[in-house]
Amino acid sequence: MSVTANTATTTAAATTTSTKSLVAGGLTATAVAAVATTAVAGLGKLAGNSLAVGGAPIQLSGFALLTVVFSGLGLVLALVLARKARRPRTAFVRTTLVLTALSLVPDLVVDAAVSTRLLLILAHLVAAAIVIPAIARRLHV
Repeated sequence: MSVTANTATTTAAATTTSTKSLVAGGLTATAVAAVATTAVAGLGKLAGNSLAVGGAPIQLSGFALLTVVFSGLGLVLALVLARKARRPRTAFVRTTLVLTALSLVPDLVVDAAVSTRLLLILAHLVAAAIVIPAIARRLHV
C-alpha cells in the first residue's frame, strides 16, 4: 500500500512541477512574443507601412496587448489539454495551428493597405512561432 501512496505522491509532484514549468515557459514565451510583435510592427512603421485599419491607427502597444491576451488563452488551453487530453502536445499543436490559420482571415479581409495586411499576418506568425513551440515542448507527447 505504501508503494501505491508513494507512486501517487510522485505522480502528483511531477504534475505540479510540469504545471509550473508549463506556466513559467508559457509566460516567458508570451513576454518574448509581445516584444517581438511590437518590434515587427515598429519596424514596419519605420519602413513606411501604415498601421491604420479602417482609417484608425493601431498603436504599437496594441500589438503587445493582443499578443499577451491571446497567448494567455493559448496557455490556458495547454493547461486544460495537459489534464484532459490523451496526447496533450499533439492536441495543442494541431489546435493552435488551426487557430493561427483562422487568425489570419481577418488580416486578409480588413480595410487596410496590402502592406498593412502583410504586416499583421507577419505579426501573427511571429507570435505563433515563438509561443506554440515553447508551450508544446513542455507538454507530454
